[in-house]
Amino acid sequence: MDPSSSVKPGPSQSGGPLVVGLTGGIGSGKSTVADCFRALDVPVIDADEIAHALVASGQPALQEIITAFGEHCVDANGQLDRNWLRERVLSDSTQRRRLEAILHPKIRMKIRELIKAVDAPYCIVVIPLLLETDQTDLVDRILVVDCTEDNQVARAAARDGRTRKEIRAIMEIQASRQNRLALADDVIKNDGTLDELGAQIHTQHEKYLEFTAHGAA
Repeated sequence: MDPSSSVKPGPSQSGGPLVVGLTGGIGSGKSTVADCFRALDVPVIDADEIAHALVASGQPALQEIITAFGEHCVDANGQLDRNWLRERVLSDSTQRRRLEAILHPKIRMKIRELIKAVDAPYCIVVIPLLLETDQTDLVDRILVVDCTEDNQVARAAARDGRTRKEIRAIMEIQASRQNRLALADDVIKNDGTLDELGAQIHTQHEKYLEFTAHGAA
């Protein structure tokens, strides 16, 4: 899509904030981009942070996961063994869908709740699997953080300590770079320096503010 295209209908058209869905492949730099928007005082809602809270010890969702996957999905302290569960769902699409069925409705509900509480012209909603899980109805625009696949692999390996083969396996179950770019309303390229990244974020920030100003006119 043309990054300069008009705002799609959504919550912003009925008095709420413009909702920008931030997504991208593993290692693309979504967290860095989200932090830059936070530095501009833009509200950021992070689906991963919500998921972590939902599976904390004592939360109903954790018990649902234990029921679905067995007691071995938690450690000796009763905390979710994320590495064990990640490996299980990565290699088995049926198990992955089972986990998604437990978590995604709860995450969606919380995202909607947090959007309603936003007191700003626009907000960023970080959803790594926005396209893969067909959650685009939650947002007004799709902002893709894009970089080369080689950079994805190198960054994810340095961050997570995973092998390149493991990272490639994760990339295989994510939307392809081509599909993400085809569905994007806006794109931030993250193959350069932090200064170059920051300049693009400032440009998007000003554009979103302009969109919301026009919407209020």
